[in-house]
Formats: sequence, structure tokens, C-alpha cells
Amino acid sequence: MAYNNSVEVFRDNEYPMMKGNVYLDHAGTTVYSKTLVEQFSAKMVANLYGNPHSGSYPAKLSGHMVDAVREEALQFLGADPEHFELVFTANTTAAIKLVAESFRDLALASSVAKTFWYGYHKDSHTSLVGVREYAEGSSHCFSSDEEVENWLQGRESPKTLSNASGIPGLFAYPGQSNMTGRRLPFSWTRQLRQSFHQDTYSLLDAAALATTAQLDFSDPEFAPDFTVVAFYKIFGFPDLGALIVRKQSSYILSWRKYFGGGTVDMLTVLHEPTVKRKDATIHDGLEDGTLPFHSIMALGCAISDHKRLYGSMKTVSQHTSFLVQRLYVGLSKLSYSNGRPLCAIYHDSVPGKNPYSDPTTQGATIAFSVMTADGTYVEHSQVEKLASEKGIYLRSGGLCNPGGIASSLDIKPWQFKRAWAAGCNCGNSTPFRGKPIGVVRASLGAMSTMGDVDLFLYFLFETFVAEPTKNSPESLDTNGFQTSMEVKG
Repeated sequence: MAYNNSVEVFRDNEYPMMKGNVYLDHAGTTVYSKTLVEQFSAKMVANLYGNPHSGSYPAKLSGHMVDAVREEALQFLGADPEHFELVFTANTTAAIKLVAESFRDLALASSVAKTFWYGYHKDSHTSLVGVREYAEGSSHCFSSDEEVENWLQGRESPKTLSNASGIPGLFAYPGQSNMTGRRLPFSWTRQLRQSFHQDTYSLLDAAALATTAQLDFSDPEFAPDFTVVAFYKIFGFPDLGALIVRKQSSYILSWRKYFGGGTVDMLTVLHEPTVKRKDATIHDGLEDGTLPFHSIMALGCAISDHKRLYGSMKTVSQHTSFLVQRLYVGLSKLSYSNGRPLCAIYHDSVPGKNPYSDPTTQGATIAFSVMTADGTYVEHSQVEKLASEKGIYLRSGGLCNPGGIASSLDIKPWQFKRAWAAGCNCGNSTPFRGKPIGVVRASLGAMSTMGDVDLFLYFLFETFVAEPTKNSPESLDTNGFQTSMEVKG
């Protein structure tokens, strides 16, 4: 792990909107650079772009630009255009829904069954969980990594885990938990294709993972069938998502019934309803309506500027891994004079082992709760509010990750239901019967600095610890890091 000192040099100039602020919600969206916006603006002013569905010169200019950026995006993500294709979507959720609709429509068209089997990991974002509604009861939530491994290796296959419908099934999981930052095994897609579940396809939610890690599509034979990403989480702008399709698995998507705008060549609406869909490429039949071509142009600028500033995603990964370990050690050492820890940090790890020391299994995100000196939980929304008043921006609540919240905080379904009945909700809730039903999340990005981490630690100490102790931030030694706690005005 290596700290990227060049960020200290260019941050004030490239990210002027961050001056005087500590931004720790990169898992929601990272921050766009000034040069990116300037390059985008310059292209908009210098060129006349038309709707790519037209045949004019401005339209053709847009069309050529979209094709070029599509290939640039694939290459940036490490996917060979010979084996993969990229479909532009509004966001990650829209990309997931595109896949889900295809499986649903395939099942509905079948004379064998009217549904498909769907399995998803407990750490899934709600956008993955929602696919279960299309499966109409034929779904299963894997409660642990071990259960997934047992299923993949054929050691455990109860009725809920079997795909006996004769229709292709779908197994989905996040590459990285958007709650805790834990990185799940990328090898599962390989294991799935080598298992006896040959009729089950893989859907990888890489939205959180791609923010600070290089995706790996180097072996098309064992890559995910479908992968979804959000470009605003990587570059800050534009607000755009994508579905990366393994070409050998693309036939599934041809079953989607809906069409709109540019996805059809011809159709009739009077007397006999017929339609001829576009099928020259995978994306032709899936990108409904007019593409957000201005946003796609901005994506090209974003990729170029990201390479200029950071060189590669490997640099970003090393930088953020360094910072998240610094943050973890700092949080772990904050304590009250009676010895009670300030924070309860949520992670899956072997006791006594630093879970943030290995970037292959942990991203730059930490989920935690703040506690008082007597062990009482502080309301997570209160922590966020107090931090915001100091110009420190976090996220708190359920984080769209119900399985992660339930397992990390040991919340049973009946406890969730009673909390909801009492008026609690995802973003604003008090601890229910002494137990929190949400967390505080701090997430780091490519342009984060040691100063951001240190100021946040100082805020927690100053706000909650109340009195200096031997473990105050001024004396913290985070694995050899010399912690500076100078508060910037």
C-alpha cells in the first residue's frame, strides 16, 4: 500500500469545491475534477452534436463519439471488446433491471415454467434484492459465503437452491459490500461456470468495487456473464451507468420484450402488430430511446482526465487502501477514560486480524456505530448531523443494504417490523430497544488525503470522547503513521 502524495499537490486546484470540507461519501459518488468539467464544456461549445438517431452531420458526429467512448470505457474497465460489450444505462439499478427483465420475459415465454430461479447474497444492495420479485417466490438469499461455497461445490442443494424449472437461473452478488466495503470472492463466477449449475448465469454488482479497484475481465471464459457499474462512483461525473455483457451469454438479453425508440428497425401498429428489432450489436436492442449522448461525451473526458491525474486504478487502489487502514486503526484506538471504545466497527474478519490490511478482501469503506462512555449507542443520524455542521460529510442509515444491516447488527425480521411500526426508517431512526438499526459509513476516494482522515478522527474525539486520554488523536500511532491533528480553518 502506498500513499499517493501527488494528490496533495493537485487537489486544491482540481477539486476547489473540497476546500474547507471533508468529504467521506465516495461510495455514494466521488468528486469530479475541475479539468473534467472544463474539457466537457469546451467540447460542448466547440462542436455541434445532434441526436444520433438522425442522419445529419451533427448526428453522425454524436454517433461516432458514442462508439469511441464505448470502446474507451470497456478498455478502462479492463474488458476486451472482442469478448465483451457495454450497454449504457441511467445507473447501476437500471442495468440490473435490464438483466432481470430479460430473465423474467424468457420465463414467461416458456411453456415449461413461468418463472426463473434467482439466488442473491445477503450483502446485496436493494437493487439486487429487488430482482426476487420477478422470480415470484423462486428465489433464495444466501446467508453466508460458506453457504454459497457449499452450493457451488454441490455439497448443499435444498429445494430453495435448486433450479428445476428448466429455465436459466441467475446468481447475483456484489463485488464489494456498499455497507462495510468487504470484497467478495471474484472466483465465484469461475466456480459457477465449472459447477453442475450450468443453467445458472452470474450477475456481478461492481458499482462499489469499481470505485477504487481495477475490475478483472482478463479471462473471458470465467468472467461474470453480466456486470453492472456506475461511472459517477468512479469519476464523479457524468451520472451514467453501464451493463457489461459477456458476448457468449448475450442471447439471454434478446428475450426482453420491451422495445422503445432506437431499439427497433421497423414495426407496425395498425391491424397486425409486428416488430423488427435491431440486432447488429448487443447494445442496439437494449439502449431504449435516445442515448444520453452528451453524458457519454463527458464520460470520454472523465476517462482521459482520470488517467492524467491518477495513472491507473492500481494507484487509486493502493492510495485508498493506505487511507482506510489509517482510518481503521485510528477509530480502533479512540476510547473513553474508562476503557470503553468509542466505535463499534462492523466487519467480517478473524479475531485479532486487521481486516483492512488486505485490499483484495477490503475496500476503502468503514461502517461503524458511535457509543457513549456507558456503552449506549448514539443515533447514527445524529452523528451525521454533527459531522455535517463541521463540514464533514458522511452517510448514515440502512445504506440500501438490508442484509448487511441485519447480519452485522443481529437484527431479526420481527425487530425490523416493530421498529418500522414505531416510526423508524432507513435514514432517520433511533436505536430500537437499545439496538441500532442503521450505521455510520465513511468511504474514501482517489482524491482523499491523510488530512481528511485525521480531521475526521479529531472530530470524533472532540465531539464524543469529552476528555483527553492516552488514546487521544494527538498521541495516536497508526501502525507507524505520525498522525497530525491540525484543524484547518
